Amino acid sequence: MDISGQVAIVTGGASGLGAATARKLASLGAKVGILDFDADRGSAMAAEIGGHAVKTDVSSEDSVAAAIASVKDTLGAPRIAVNCAGVGLAARVVGREGKLSTDVFDKTIKVNLYGTYNVMSYAMREMAALDPLDTGERGVVINTASVAFQDGQVGQAAYAASKGAIAAMTLPVAREMAKLGVRIMTIAPGLFNTPMMESLPEETVQGIVANIPFPHRLGNPEEYGLLVSQIIANPYLNGETIRLDAATRLPQR
Repeated sequence: MDISGQVAIVTGGASGLGAATARKLASLGAKVGILDFDADRGSAMAAEIGGHAVKTDVSSEDSVAAAIASVKDTLGAPRIAVNCAGVGLAARVVGREGKLSTDVFDKTIKVNLYGTYNVMSYAMREMAALDPLDTGERGVVINTASVAFQDGQVGQAAYAASKGAIAAMTLPVAREMAKLGVRIMTIAPGLFNTPMMESLPEETVQGIVANIPFPHRLGNPEEYGLLVSQIIANPYLNGETIRLDAATRLPQR
């Protein structure tokens, strides 16, 4: 799909991987809707790239429905949707003194998994109503998992479960939407230089980098945005999860 002139939705588009994706798509001529819980940063990003921002709680179906309707009214119906919104909460299943983490599990699933499903569902409904392009495509949805879906570390049970579910639903959703010409792909990023990483002590970051084979560094968010653009451009990519991780395999801890 030629990105130029298309309407794209990016959740979590105010920072990190989402911001890099929003900038990349805008640089290629897309009209970008920023769906982010941080209204101020979302508005700043929209002003930077000439897009449209909507404060959105992706875990709320009503919030997602209103946000996509706002993007449609302002920019047009989306042909591209990229889900980058998520949380990275960590907790042991059974912690000290028998403390449970069911609250962490509940929030993580609601934001990461339900949030992805909500946005994907409403975006695909809009795409299905569009006329097909010359390639037969009506739209592309790109979801974000994590290498933790295969290499989950201690304390990542909730996070790994949410990201594993995102990866697992990629193929069945792609099969369902095939007759309508809507492609579904998932990216599983490794260790990237996002705001979460920037908040860690330098010694901790260097310890993390030590586990990355090549390139021997944290990933740049722009490299995630580049892969998003490549997936959109290549019409034969569908129903698969791509690890973007410099050959990283996470250790136990």
